[in-house]
Amino acid sequence: MSVARTPTAPLRSLTDRLGQTLMRRPLYHGIGWLVFFGILVVLQLQAGEYSIGLVLINELITVGVFAVVVYTNLFLLFPIYLKRGRYWIYLGALIGLSVLFTPMELVIKYFLFSSKESVQIDLLDNMEAYFLGNFLIGGVSSVGKIMTDWIAENRKKQEVENETMQSELRFLKSQINPHFLFNTLNSLYALTLKKSDKAPDIVIKLSEMMRYMLYECNEPEVPLRKEINYLRNYLDLERLRQREGIDITLDVKGSVVDQQIAPLLLIPFLENSFKHGINAALKGGFVHATLEVEHRAIRFDLENTKGDTMPRSPDAARPSGGIGLVNVRRRLELLYPQRYELEIRETPGTYAVRLALEL
Repeated sequence: MSVARTPTAPLRSLTDRLGQTLMRRPLYHGIGWLVFFGILVVLQLQAGEYSIGLVLINELITVGVFAVVVYTNLFLLFPIYLKRGRYWIYLGALIGLSVLFTPMELVIKYFLFSSKESVQIDLLDNMEAYFLGNFLIGGVSSVGKIMTDWIAENRKKQEVENETMQSELRFLKSQINPHFLFNTLNSLYALTLKKSDKAPDIVIKLSEMMRYMLYECNEPEVPLRKEINYLRNYLDLERLRQREGIDITLDVKGSVVDQQIAPLLLIPFLENSFKHGINAALKGGFVHATLEVEHRAIRFDLENTKGDTMPRSPDAARPSGGIGLVNVRRRLELLYPQRYELEIRETPGTYAVRLALEL
């Protein structure tokens, strides 16, 4: 048994960390410019054409002009043109920005290094390279801005989706608990009217079930062994209140150790099999459940007699207003996306469910 894994969680965590890092603008921008300045200085010194003092002053001016181009682009051209989809206007504005600041850079360096004729000649011979450098640094800053905006937007979207998912899960769980309590109290009420000796046993089982629901189901996941114990209590309760001749079994196979599962995930299948299966049948029937447990996966098989009022399709509306399989499917999609397989089979006399789940 295997269920497809999804690599989205590690990727999402990496994206979050990257986004948080890139959003610390003053610190990381400063470090980035300092590293960039250091690289330019090292490259010039390796060429061995000028002294270290001359190189430091020259590259300081270069980085200063680059910074002016970058931040003019980020705070003016990018939001006004590129972000609004005016791509050609943005391209022209970026070219104009480079045309404006390249001569300014060359003039400053030309007069600053007036005593260095070789530097002045180099400036005049490489005007196109200086223009291209300013243009490219502006374009690269736009690419970086697009990436950081995408990361920030993605993080906000993920936070909203996570909050929506948690709210929906809380709502779904709030539906489940009263649902089972209502059914159990109905059974208890019927037995007390008959003054049945089974009533005290039902009270004990109900107490154990309520303790589990109220105090142990508030976490996103619970130990699988506790969920199994809850299923056993539920079936014991059903055996007490069902008529003679009903075959009810739960067979647990495999080793149950430290596995975790979302609480109250399997019980709707059992509850559905009784409410619309055995209880709706005119005579005896069965509910056979098998839970196969592996190290990090389970497979739950359930087959039961189908009564006359059994819904005709898995997602059909249930006659008594129950939560039904729609609720279960929604919880599975929220809690185990791409990590479960749910198969439902229906014959004229039986109804079967198979759930494979990666824990």
